[in-house]
Amino acid sequence: MEGLNFIDLFCGVGGFRQALSSLGNTCVFSSDLDKDARETYQTNYGELPAGDITKIEADEIPAHDVLCGGFPCQPFSISGKMNGFGDARGTLLYEILRIARIHRPKVLFLENVKNYQSHADGRTMETTLKLLAEAGYRTYHQVLNASAYGIPQKRERLYFVCFRNDLGVEKFHFPEPEISDVSVEDILLPEGDRSLENLFIEREDLRLNEQLGLKRESRPIRIGTVGKGGQGERVYSSMGHAITLSAFGGGIGAKTGMYLIGKKIRRLHPRECARLMGFPESFVLNESRNICYKQFGNSVAIPVVQKIFAEVQKYLSGTQLQAA
Repeated sequence: MEGLNFIDLFCGVGGFRQALSSLGNTCVFSSDLDKDARETYQTNYGELPAGDITKIEADEIPAHDVLCGGFPCQPFSISGKMNGFGDARGTLLYEILRIARIHRPKVLFLENVKNYQSHADGRTMETTLKLLAEAGYRTYHQVLNASAYGIPQKRERLYFVCFRNDLGVEKFHFPEPEISDVSVEDILLPEGDRSLENLFIEREDLRLNEQLGLKRESRPIRIGTVGKGGQGERVYSSMGHAITLSAFGGGIGAKTGMYLIGKKIRRLHPRECARLMGFPESFVLNESRNICYKQFGNSVAIPVVQKIFAEVQKYLSGTQLQAA
């Protein structure tokens, strides 16, 4: 089928764009509120994303076939009361619905954290699905773990694929897991790389297990702790998978986790984080290490998004597309 036009909302550093463009599709609009993300996006794609989507009229956005967005989880002001479109007002889901009602894209392709399903005792998810249905979309959703799709990172995310009702897509199957032999070892910069300076951790209160993880496994292998062993104070084997990259979080190993690499313990380098999200080697990093951590912690796992959208394209090519 011919390539589709898509828009990249809450675009960050372009994970959705990387994935969909690699499948022959074209980005016609992007938007993000974060100044640093917009600058990194412009550096890599030659396009400065528009700013605050809440201040952009829907008719200012080009026509598109697909609306992509990893939208933040926000409580609904009237969650559970089911008052229709107004329930979403003040949330970024509202902006997605607002644009979809005007442009009627064939597909809404959305991503959120796993816990979105249980947020507000499930009322947030219930309201979301009802609002998408009222907007004229048949929604399929599933939690997928990047660990099962060729990336050595435990990253569970909830994906929504919403087909416009008139397309007649009455079933959709998310891609099956493809367990492969990958580990943190495979994404590391060479030992001795000068850019790794200041990432090494030496602590008197470091405690390593006697068993340090002597074989490759498709999961994070915890082998020690520093301090009290709380979040950000856990050490993992580089023969396993990485923990979830995070934009925030405390502890000496915050945002990337700590790994035993060779005989030393360190956090991951931003380039290694980029690899854990599936970004190409040509991707230009922000000069600030901490900004990079935030950007990749907020991004989507590109290979997972690629595999999902490849399935979406199969369903669209086998569907008699009709004008809205």
